[in-house]
Amino acid sequence: MASELRFTLNGAPVSADGADPNTTLLGWLRARGLTGSKEGCAEGECGACAVLFVREGPDGQTRYTPVNGCLVLLGACAGQEVLTVEGLADGELHPVQRAMVELGGSQCGYCTPGFVVSLFAEYYRRGRAEEGFDLESIAGNLCRCTGYRPIRDAGRGLPMVDDADPRRARLGAPAPAVEAFTLEGATEGGRRFFRPATLAEATAIYARHPDARLVCGGTDLVVEINQRLSRFETILSLEGVAELRAFDDAEDALTIGAAVPLSEIEERLDGALPILEELLPLFSSRLIRNRATLGGNLATASPIGDSPPVLLALDAEVIAVSAEGERSIPIDALFTGYRQTSLRPGELIARVRIPKPFPTVGRFFKVSKRVHDDISCVAAGFALSIEDGVVQRARLAYGGVAATPARAKAAEAALEGKPWSRAAVDEAKAQLAGAFTPMTDQRGSAAYRAAMVPSLLEKLWAETEAR
Repeated sequence: MASELRFTLNGAPVSADGADPNTTLLGWLRARGLTGSKEGCAEGECGACAVLFVREGPDGQTRYTPVNGCLVLLGACAGQEVLTVEGLADGELHPVQRAMVELGGSQCGYCTPGFVVSLFAEYYRRGRAEEGFDLESIAGNLCRCTGYRPIRDAGRGLPMVDDADPRRARLGAPAPAVEAFTLEGATEGGRRFFRPATLAEATAIYARHPDARLVCGGTDLVVEINQRLSRFETILSLEGVAELRAFDDAEDALTIGAAVPLSEIEERLDGALPILEELLPLFSSRLIRNRATLGGNLATASPIGDSPPVLLALDAEVIAVSAEGERSIPIDALFTGYRQTSLRPGELIARVRIPKPFPTVGRFFKVSKRVHDDISCVAAGFALSIEDGVVQRARLAYGGVAATPARAKAAEAALEGKPWSRAAVDEAKAQLAGAFTPMTDQRGSAAYRAAMVPSLLEKLWAETEAR
């Protein structure tokens, strides 16, 4: 394993040896004087901190991948290639920067570097010439001056990439591999950061350091570092474990590695599982989805996590692995309490298995104050297998209405074996009354959440009754 924290920044090699493993890339950049990347929310909501990694995409091609610098631990940069807004111009303004200037996309200027970084990735996206500008490419960037129209116009008016552009030429070469890396006892206070390359190495390290905090994308854990000022003595990063990046669409099941970024899942599914594909665009912004993983979303065991209702509805299971071996845990048995799981000490989630055949009807509904890039008040995953008009299997799963994500099993039983009809839906809705014990918080009252439980089933009926 490499033990020197070296990476390429804006085309030049840099060293960050001696940094605390809890240091974020954004914090290190700003301390170094690269203050174009701004600190706004420090939780991935505003995109002012956006930076780029040179990464291999699911299509095998090298691409510029924008992420939130505030949520990337510095150790994740080891051996990687990073670009910040300061490194985009090459003697003169980059076409993206020029478009923002000429079309008035910069007002107070605070959000501008983040928008420029996201638009830079979109500028070089393969397929832009045929598909046009992807507005979601800037969906994770917040403009506090409400200057979205000129920013959108800048994106839509971007020229095609010049064949002689050196930034384009860079994409013709392989991206850096995410290799094994460790800093053990060499950093401030003796804190340690491990990034193994194999599952065997990961489980062995976890067995030696059972109190290590696991991290992959960092979109949850690093918020704790930023907002609660938490500091962890040992961090075990799973980002480089090849076995956790598998994606296998077989005849009997779809199996997704716990460390596959959500944006990659989104790309690979390509229409194969609509209920999961309905979830992903609502799972925060693409800046987040370029780092966030299913394994991380499940392991945090948040009652308002977006993926559990869908995976509960699909009867998924997680494969947990430790130095002692592996075992299968039905998703229904994974969550044991508020932010608690049935994972044993030393176990980590290796992959998620979704059995086939997939349901004939699947829907994901999310109730939140904003449609996109928001935390759920209530979320629901519904999956029905209907044959000749009769419900053979029903799964009604909810998040945000109890201490854990959970299925409404009595309502499911009320539907199964019945025609998919108004009468069956009304009977199931009656079973949903009082099925959960929601709480009141800033996102919604207990009464509102309770009202949403049957209302979302009604919405499912309204969308599918013609079937």
